[in-house]
Amino acid sequence: MLYLIADHRGFLLKDAISAWLHKQNIAFEDLGAKELNKDDDYPDFAILAREKAGTDDRIIALCGTGVGMDIALNRAPHIRCGLPRSLEHVREMRTDDDVNALALGADSMTQEEAITYVQAFLETPFSGDARHVRRIAKLS
Repeated sequence: MLYLIADHRGFLLKDAISAWLHKQNIAFEDLGAKELNKDDDYPDFAILAREKAGTDDRIIALCGTGVGMDIALNRAPHIRCGLPRSLEHVREMRTDDDVNALALGADSMTQEEAITYVQAFLETPFSGDARHVRRIAKLS
């Protein structure tokens, strides 16, 4: 399953990504925020996603900088979240690190850029190279 989460600063970008996912017929569950509330807290959504997501699931997380969601999601041992700096970085995070969560900073990217990142995150497979498998195993 793919889970989509955002706090108030990522709320509008989450709506744009949600619309794109629907258009692509990609199944996902929106865990919130369900309404724009400037007083909500990103950890609440990250905790919900950590509890729902299994090792084969994916998470797209949005907040102002992406950093808060990245930190909050990486507290779960079964989640490897990345905060990309470029489209190539998104691809490398998937091929090399098998990230299963993508944190994006809504304050610093356009909707088009975010959707491009999400598409790369969903379409890029893990390489399965022995060196990467070994490194990921060491995280446990």
